Amino acid sequence: MNTAFKYILWFDECDRSSLPLVGGKNANLGEMLKSGIRVPPGFAVTSEAFKIFMDRGGLWEKVRKETSDISINDIKAVSRAGNSIRTSIMSAEIPEDIANEIKTAYSMLCERCNRENLPVAVRSSATAEDLEEASFAGQQDTYLWIRGEEELIKATQRCWASLFTDRAITYRMKIGFPQDKVLISVGVQKMVNSRSAGVMFTLDPVIGDKSKITIDANWGFGESIVQGMVSPDNFLVKKDTLEIERSIIGEKTKQVVAKESGTEVESVPQEKHIIPCLSVAEVIEIAKMGKQIEEHYGAPQDIEWAIDDDIPFPENVFATQARPVTAAGKRDFKKEILKQDGKSDTDHIIDLMLNGFKK
Repeated sequence: MNTAFKYILWFDECDRSSLPLVGGKNANLGEMLKSGIRVPPGFAVTSEAFKIFMDRGGLWEKVRKETSDISINDIKAVSRAGNSIRTSIMSAEIPEDIANEIKTAYSMLCERCNRENLPVAVRSSATAEDLEEASFAGQQDTYLWIRGEEELIKATQRCWASLFTDRAITYRMKIGFPQDKVLISVGVQKMVNSRSAGVMFTLDPVIGDKSKITIDANWGFGESIVQGMVSPDNFLVKKDTLEIERSIIGEKTKQVVAKESGTEVESVPQEKHIIPCLSVAEVIEIAKMGKQIEEHYGAPQDIEWAIDDDIPFPENVFATQARPVTAAGKRDFKKEILKQDGKSDTDHIIDLMLNGFKK
């Protein structure tokens, strides 16, 4: 979709070369679309919009002032700094040209999906996240079931502010990444009317077996799994044959569902607690999609997926985001980086930001 936007890129305009502008999540969505993987439509509010917002509001100086002399071990100081920065970001006015582009792109997305006030997911996508050498993923916020121009503008601003949560500030301090160098993009994506959703790894993350695919699934939206609310269904699939090697049906007592005001956690009906939330065909289709995504990127992937209740199978199986299986949990991560060439962690992350993903 070609546009004359200055601060907006549609997902089908994004790819790995767009990382500095749209961040890891959005770049990956564009890559998946271009490789034929089903992804709900949407657009990215680029990091340039955030940079200009921060520049015009004098907010970078606020970031430097609040974080210049705090210690990673001083939890209260980190909390005070984060709260002060977030408050300033939420209080600042988004420049009119940026706000107008966001509203216009949203209107175009509504037209494309033939629905007024289209519900969207609004996801943060920091430009140094989802890289193998550092797990920035999950440090910023996601807002689901957002409807209307004004709510979208508010959610975008909340995503920008979430770049400075206490957790995100502490993480960057821990790896030595400058607080005033990380930019953030925001992804705006059609909400899937999710009957079932979850997370897939294109390996067995417990033992690192790359011949397997693991799938966790629950009723409703995948946030219930990401946030650890339930014991999900778990499927282990052989990557070469797509044979289901093991099925463990969890007791799924809670689900995240759509409401007019957003999403809510509600109880799963008793009769659905211990029945699979996926059919055999759906498990195989999800695994097939994971295999395709891994083959495209050339490395094991951590994938969020959803099944849309409004669309017939198999067109209803969507990938909502994908990222490399990150360094989180790799014991010798820092040692491996430092012994390469003496560069700091920050230098390596910046190298990747400038050079793009390795296929």
